This record gives sequence, structure tokens and C-alpha cells, in this order.
Amino acid sequence: MGNAHILIVDDDSRVTSALRRTLAYEGYHISSALDGEGALAIARTKSPDLVILDLMLPGIDGLEVCRRLRAVNDDIAVLMLTARDAVADRVAGLETGADDYLVKPFALEELLARVKALLRRRSPPDVQREILAFADLELDTATRQATRGNRTIELSTTEYELLALFLRNPRIVLTRSLLMDRIWGMDFEG
Repeated sequence: MGNAHILIVDDDSRVTSALRRTLAYEGYHISSALDGEGALAIARTKSPDLVILDLMLPGIDGLEVCRRLRAVNDDIAVLMLTARDAVADRVAGLETGADDYLVKPFALEELLARVKALLRRRSPPDVQREILAFADLELDTATRQATRGNRTIELSTTEYELLALFLRNPRIVLTRSLLMDRIWGMDFEG
């Protein structure tokens, strides 16, 4: 889901900034909101693939935002974040419609793994499975998993997009400007 759109909703600007930076580096399109009202407005206009949602927000709390998102679009993946680690809080979040739950503080590596897993599970069911291969390297476009021999290779979103482009164009030299345009969506001059 290299072009996946992720909405980050957290009233802590430090958390939002760190997540924005990390996820953008991985190649995701990012929007953010500091409260529930802003999150719902962005979700209506931009239709994110995944929402990273803090439970405790000013105004409309994360549980209510999740309920409203689910009422409009059940296909959005929701990863709930909170400082509350009581079992009852996690259960409430999951029963409200969150797909996953992560307690603060968390490791960014774990959050990234959860984001990738949620997006992988949300890929449309009508996607045709295509296995791109070169020698013993294979890339499954439906699951976005790369393997070499019997070993799975973890790829960032940008790495996946690059590998897919290279495997679709074997033995062809791709120019820097083509890579910049196809992978990063930039017209490159220089």
C-alpha cells in the first residue's frame, strides 16, 4: 500500500510530529488532526486507508470518533493509541471498532509493523495476485511480501515500490528521473 493514506489523530503534537515523520519516510501519504472534530472532517474529505487514533482527545473522544468512522466506512483500518493499559480500556476500544490497540509509550518499529499488517489485511479482495520474480527473488503483490529462497525479506513501502518497478522491468536500465517520478511522484530536474 505504497500510496496508502494514513490519518493521525492525537492531541500531543510531539506524537503527531514523530508519527508523521516516520510514516512519511516509509512512503505513506499523511494527514493529521489534533481533535475528534478535525479527524471526522478529514476522514469525510480524504477517505484514509488507516486511522491512528488516540483514545483521549479533547471534545469528541477516540471511542466516539471510532464509532462514527465505522458508521460511515467499515473499510477503514483503525489503530487505537492510548496511555491507558487496563484490559477494560483495550476491550472497549476493540469492541467499538478498533482493529488493533497500542499502549503508549510504544516503539516506532512496533507501530510500523502493526500499520503494515493492518494495511495488508485491508487490501481489496478483488486484487489479482501477481508474483513478480527474478532468479530466486519473488514479490507477491497481493500480500506485499518479498522472499529470496525460503527467507522472507522485510521491506519499507518505498523499498517495495522500487522492487516492484525493477521486477516489472527486468534487464532494463531505469533513469533517475523515471524513478523519482514513479516512486516519489516528483518531476526531477538536475
